Parts: sequence; structure tokens; C-alpha cells
Amino acid sequence: MGILIIPMVLSVMIGIGCSKKNEDISVIAPVAPTALPSVPAVPSLTVTPTVEPIQAQTLANSPQSDANLPQSDTNYVTDEMYQKALLSEGNLARLAAVMRKAQKGEEITVGVIGGSITAGCLATSPDQYYATLFEKWWVKAFPKTKVNLINAGLGGTTSYLGVHRVQRDLLDKKPDVVVVEFSVNDSDTLFYKETYEDLVRRILGADNNPAVLLLFMTQENGTSAQTSDLLVGFRYDLPRISYREMVLTQIQNASFTWEDISPDDIHPNDKGHAMIGEVLWRYLNQVYAKLNTITDEITPVSDIKPFFAEAYTDAAILDSKSIQPDKLGSFTTAKINSSYLNDWTTSSGGDSIVFDTEAQNIGIMFQRTIDGKSGQFEVYVDGTYVYTLDADFSGGWGNCIETTEVYRSDTKVKHTIEIKKSATSTGDIFTILGLLIS
Repeated sequence: MGILIIPMVLSVMIGIGCSKKNEDISVIAPVAPTALPSVPAVPSLTVTPTVEPIQAQTLANSPQSDANLPQSDTNYVTDEMYQKALLSEGNLARLAAVMRKAQKGEEITVGVIGGSITAGCLATSPDQYYATLFEKWWVKAFPKTKVNLINAGLGGTTSYLGVHRVQRDLLDKKPDVVVVEFSVNDSDTLFYKETYEDLVRRILGADNNPAVLLLFMTQENGTSAQTSDLLVGFRYDLPRISYREMVLTQIQNASFTWEDISPDDIHPNDKGHAMIGEVLWRYLNQVYAKLNTITDEITPVSDIKPFFAEAYTDAAILDSKSIQPDKLGSFTTAKINSSYLNDWTTSSGGDSIVFDTEAQNIGIMFQRTIDGKSGQFEVYVDGTYVYTLDADFSGGWGNCIETTEVYRSDTKVKHTIEIKKSATSTGDIFTILGLLIS
């Protein structure tokens, strides 16, 4: 029998969406509660991952002055800062395989996935994004190789939405190497540790064995899911790079201020992005300089025991192009959000919409608005009430996407999902952007 849960707390929100085109559409990430009864406990670890300082000799192997390696256009990051940033080099087998492929002149694709930082929010132009700087290293290192960039950054996206959209937004493009950045958008909870791990496993499990680098960002006050993310990186022996450790240490030492690297309390400015880019370049140079000596072998992700039960490794988004409602009710397609056009929208809430689909876990992605016209709609699974979704964001900072897991169980079976206006709803409009199914 499925286990119903009270899902994510929606009253506490993180204002981290950012529109690059001044659209009235942003994304907001729900904050998970500190404990979810249906999330399994973390197995005890025999080893606690710690920050692993890189030895001075290792740093000397990849000096910025080495003319044989790509040189960054900026020079903000000192050796001391790099040592703080590089928490672990990780297993190099996958990354070495990508570099060897590029050496042969074979086309490669580099990818990034994350939230508004990865999307480039508050950088002045795309060529300043850390994602573009990451791509630029590969272009400079392998000038005869065609290099493609897939930027799957989406403002406010947590790893919960990320694990549902990664196939469409990233893996279908066959990336050879991927930077994963969700430490600001995720909360440091078991729920997000599970979705983050399943996201990483999905990328590592792709047929072409992509390399994965984990990037840990921070808010000004130090808030970050880095602790949970580090555990995942440790388990899978992945490269772990912390902008958080680097900049907060320098700020504490009065080397610069937060205002020097960010115009708000989250998003890097051009200098902040340049610093991320420099750390990535130094790391890639460090690996490339010793490429001929790397003998690590790729470990299949199936050989690594996960922390959790892999509840989201087949997660997907169902929208009006991929599933037909059993009952459309008063809903129709209105193309409300530019990121997810295949929606179902009602302007009256006069009749419910009903879906039948097979799932173990069910989430709803919906639109919240600040105009006071959107209302509260109830979700029923197999005839049982499970949650009320509130689309009214009056007084908020902008229209936004919200994702809420409403049902969780141990087995995948067919379920009936009904969404209808609450009898006490303050508005009539409601837009379903997708069903999050796993």
C-alpha cells in the first residue's frame, strides 16, 4: 500500500529565480522540511568525507604560468584560494577519457546543470557565465576539436526538479562532461540529498559514461547544501570544487568583500563568475598536465551502492504533449510559462482535471502569480485528499514555478490523480505545468 506524506513546506521560500530577459516569469524552489517520514534514513558511513587539502606539489604541477596550458583572461584566484576551492580531485578516469577523445579531434559536448547561478543570472552577458568559461577551456585546449555547450541552468531549479528534467534538458544531448550545481537551491536535508544523488547517478549512468564535476556555491550568509552534496561526491569519488570555501575564507580574511563578487546575497557578478571559471581552468589544467600518467578505470555506477532506494532514477515530466487527461474539465492549454509551454490552465476552476498514470512518487509543477487571481487547488490520489497547492503569490517578488511532491510510496502502480479548486479558494486561475512522475 502507498504511503501518503505531508510534502514540502511551501510557506518558506527561497527567492532565487532570475529572468535574463526581464520576463515576468521566474522559478522558485520549495523548501523541504527537515524530516520526511517516507524518506529512508541515511545508512551509517564508515568514513566521514572531509575537505581534502591539495598538496603544494600538486599545485605546482599546474601553474598559471605554464604556456603549454590554456591561460585564463583573468587572474583573481591565488594558489591559496585554489587550494581552498579544490576539496577533492576525485577519480580521473572519466575526465581523462573526455580529454583523450578531444585530443583525437572528435567532437565533444560539455554540459552544466543547476539553478540561476548556472543560468548566468546577474552576469552582464553570456560570455561572462562560468558555463561559457568552462566551455572556453575546452576550445582553447583543443583548438581543432568542435566543442558544444549545453547550459541546462534554470533559475530556482532544485535537484528535485533537476532529476525530472535532466533527460530532456541535458542527457538527450549526450554530454561528455557535466558540471552539477545545486547547493544553493537545495536545502541541506535528506530529501534533497536523495534527489541530488539520483540526479548524479542518472548522469553517471548515461551510455556514454560522462564525467561529472560537483560545484558547491553559497549564499552570503554561508547557507548551502554543500555538506550533503559532499557526502554524495565522496561516495562516488567525484571532483569536488567549492566556491563557498574559497570566497568565505577570503572574506573572513578581509581580502575582499561579498559586494565585490555579488550584487545581491546569492548570485555572482562577472568577477564571481570569472573566479569560478579560473578554478575550473586550474583544475582542468592540473588534470591535463598529467593526462599521460592517468591510469584510473571507469567504475560503472551500478557497482556503487546508493545511499537511498533510487526512487528518482527514472523521473520524468509529463505535460500536455506526453499525457492525455482522462477528464479535461475546465482546463485547456494556455502556454503560460516560457520554460514549460505544454500546460493545462483553468481560468474558472469550474471543473476538475483527472489523470491516470503509473507512478511510485507523484509531484505537481505549477505556476504561482502575483496578480491575486490564482487560487488554491486540492490534489486527490486514488480518491484520497493529499494536498492543497497554493498558486496565489500576491505580494511576492514575481510570477514563478513551484514544485511539490504530493505522494510517495514504495511501489510503482497505476494511480488516479484529480486536481480541483478548493471550496475556499481565493482565486479561479490555476496552471499545471507538468506532473513529476517517478
